[in-house]
Amino acid sequence: MTQYKNYINGEWRASENEITISSPINNEILGTVPAMSQAEVDYAMASARAALPAWRALSAVERAAYLHKAADILERDQEKIGEILAKEVAKGIKAAIGEVVRTADLIRYAAEEGIRIHGQVMEGGGFEAASKKKLAVVRREPVGVVLAIAPFNYPVNLSGSKIAPALIGGNVVMFKPPTQGSISGLLLAQAFAEAGLPAGVFNTITGRGSEIGDYIIEHKEVNYINFTGSTPIGERIGKLAGMRPIMLELGGKDAAVVLEDADLEHAAKQIVGGAYSYSGQRCTAIKRVIVMESVADKLAALIKAEVEKLTVGDPFDNADITPVIDHASADFIWGLIEDAQEKGASALTEIKREANLIWPALFDHVTLDMKLAWEEPFGPVLPIIRVTSVEEAIQICNQSEFGLQSSVFTNDFPKAFEIAEKLEVGTVHINNKTQRGPDNFPFLGVKGSGAGVQGIRYSIEAMTQVKSIVFDVK
Repeated sequence: MTQYKNYINGEWRASENEITISSPINNEILGTVPAMSQAEVDYAMASARAALPAWRALSAVERAAYLHKAADILERDQEKIGEILAKEVAKGIKAAIGEVVRTADLIRYAAEEGIRIHGQVMEGGGFEAASKKKLAVVRREPVGVVLAIAPFNYPVNLSGSKIAPALIGGNVVMFKPPTQGSISGLLLAQAFAEAGLPAGVFNTITGRGSEIGDYIIEHKEVNYINFTGSTPIGERIGKLAGMRPIMLELGGKDAAVVLEDADLEHAAKQIVGGAYSYSGQRCTAIKRVIVMESVADKLAALIKAEVEKLTVGDPFDNADITPVIDHASADFIWGLIEDAQEKGASALTEIKREANLIWPALFDHVTLDMKLAWEEPFGPVLPIIRVTSVEEAIQICNQSEFGLQSSVFTNDFPKAFEIAEKLEVGTVHINNKTQRGPDNFPFLGVKGSGAGVQGIRYSIEAMTQVKSIVFDVK
């Protein structure tokens, strides 16, 4: 059994205690990762703080060179990392390898974008009481020690999207991968280590939440927290963070709104792709369809036909639907399915489960008293809600506690823009599925879906701060 180690202060270090990582596919033991103690966390944090002055003093070009090396290593090792990723989080092997390649591309883009972020010089003559001889040099500086906490569903990509912008901005990084996904995260760390980053600039933390979860959030050395995960944990982080800045990417209940004039065949294909990709375990998955009653029957039939094309089974067969991350998740999803059945929703597909493998479920005539209308399943189940007006559709969308993304399907583009302006979400996709990316686009949630704006340039700006140096020229 492989014993994985943490990368701390330029060395690979084991811990006295370990966590065993098993595959959700077949319970195969994949290896162990360290269960760090608070004392070990303190050492890692101190090494990061000590490395900060020299790292921030480097030019953006010098820092970018390290990132390009890390990206090259990731691309070189894409199959090795992708295979572990597929086993660890039950993701299709093709998608797993694609995630590694996408992360390499993201890191390269971050390196180049960091070089292009410039300061400015301002003069005070624009105000009557000021003088043209008063000049300000405005520049961006690193925030310091960034704590990056990643989720299981994209353990490489959503880690890289935090780490690369932080590093190119001159910050040092404490990286906490998800427990289920920690091996994939440590393989990502190997790429940064092999790239030759100076000791302490990039460090990893693995461990039990009960032991170090709150401790790392409240740690005095942390200047910025960048977290992706569930809304309840995000809310707790917000409370523990105090006055420190945070970036939160949380849950969603993304709706696909389908109007009467939409291309229904196109909409059905996009909806199924958006709802069931990676078994629905995406914050940006389409989690409900809100459709005009007059076209609901036709759309439901088209969606059903697309769902029936999905394959179910092993990630290494590139099945569309694979086991969800654990039995607790499967139990929660199944509870939403049973609630919908008990309250009268119409199942359009076979309702079937084997352990943590749930067949793609599609329900029509879902009503607002059902949990499935409001709760995020994070699994392969999709409700169809029928409405009689655009206003009703918007109202149902905006009633949600979440506000991540929505889709609008219509051939009336002025109407699409009008609806988009009224939806209380961070992003609206017109005639396309909800999704993250491209990685340079802004990505954000409102309400219970998060705080702050991601996207490579936006992330660099979020993890740097403005400093103004003012001169009075004689």
